Amino acid sequence: MLSKAKIKLIVQLKQKKYRELNNMFIVEGTRNVIDFLQSKMSLVEIFATNNWIEDQDFNTNEFHTNKVTLVELKKVTALSTPSEVLAIFKLPNTDFTGYIVSNNFSVVLDNISDPGNLGTIIRTADWFGINQIYCSNNTVDAFNPKVVQATMGSLARVKIIYTDLESILKNKPKDLPVFGALLVGTSIKELEPQTNGVILIGSEAHGISEELLPFITQKITIPSYKNDINNPESLNASIATAIICYALKG
Repeated sequence: MLSKAKIKLIVQLKQKKYRELNNMFIVEGTRNVIDFLQSKMSLVEIFATNNWIEDQDFNTNEFHTNKVTLVELKKVTALSTPSEVLAIFKLPNTDFTGYIVSNNFSVVLDNISDPGNLGTIIRTADWFGINQIYCSNNTVDAFNPKVVQATMGSLARVKIIYTDLESILKNKPKDLPVFGALLVGTSIKELEPQTNGVILIGSEAHGISEELLPFITQKITIPSYKNDINNPESLNASIATAIICYALKG
């Protein structure tokens, strides 16, 4: 059963200030919850229907599992249709550790504001074996329920770091290339596969910030196959990230 106090807490965790205050976030859906249970994330507790508990091929008694009804879950869900399971996890540390990964690719996100875009980028990074994403401090919170849902469990495997992007790019290894996604640059069709580097993606509305442009070592672009006045201004940030990851990873 969901107590009034637990209902209040879960509803509050939909907001960033309460996630930070309680150091917790919510995860919904079977795939998401199981992926987080299999990760190094720290579980607080699970709320699930009896059907969900009985359907699992692992012993839910090993976790702090509360049996609730779908009607109760409907009161607290962040989804349009409630899942049969919701879990609360401790927020991981998202502070910068003092170095940028140089033996693999990293995605660096400059002011991404749309939760769906961030979630899809995290899922894309996971698909391409990219284990770290560096976000500007005003990029949308990765533990927003909409972001968590859009990652489809990938957030459990990809390290998210919030930091000052100018600082980390200024102090990165000198031989680590920075590929900046711009409207004008080298076509991705001309790129050779790479083994490491930084993939810098700008905001949906304004692109890469002016102060970050000097750190780009190679300006790259995704050519359009339309050449008329009705050409779209740009690609969606998450779609662009996926195409660039594919081009660079070969």
